[in-house]
Amino acid sequence: MGRSADYSNEKCAIAGALDLVGEPWTLLIIRDAFRGFSRFEQWQKNTGIARNVLAARLKRLVAMGILQARPYHEKPLRHEYVLTDRGRSLKGVLLALYGWGQEHVYKDRQPVLTFRHRQTEETLRPRIYDEGTGSRIFLQDIVFDYNPEAPSLAEIYAEIDVSDNKG
Repeated sequence: MGRSADYSNEKCAIAGALDLVGEPWTLLIIRDAFRGFSRFEQWQKNTGIARNVLAARLKRLVAMGILQARPYHEKPLRHEYVLTDRGRSLKGVLLALYGWGQEHVYKDRQPVLTFRHRQTEETLRPRIYDEGTGSRIFLQDIVFDYNPEAPSLAEIYAEIDVSDNKG
């Protein structure tokens, strides 16, 4: 399956993130990894994703350091896939997408998946806070600044040699 977008000339961290996790099904694979899924058949059964697409997504997630493949069976060779530190750092992204989807899609309906605080058991309501000040950030207060001197994704990828991991 071919890539649907080429972000290599983009000079933006959002494009960089999309290049790694923005393909169809990828964030749902990561979502399910947080739910404890680690085997090909679990993802295939839960999502209904085509086997060839799932195999390609898992291969790319491993190549990009988001998942780690660990053999669990030798003949035939089978792997389980677990989140790396880099993969676990996507939890905030999923939480933000969940918050947006709950507010704008599910609204007052009960979704299948919710996030709760481990200690208080309270359902989370995602908000954005500034780490420096601790103040809540309101969307109308955010301004996007453009830096034309930023390197393109192609330049960044050339530095870290990910050219063979784009498939």
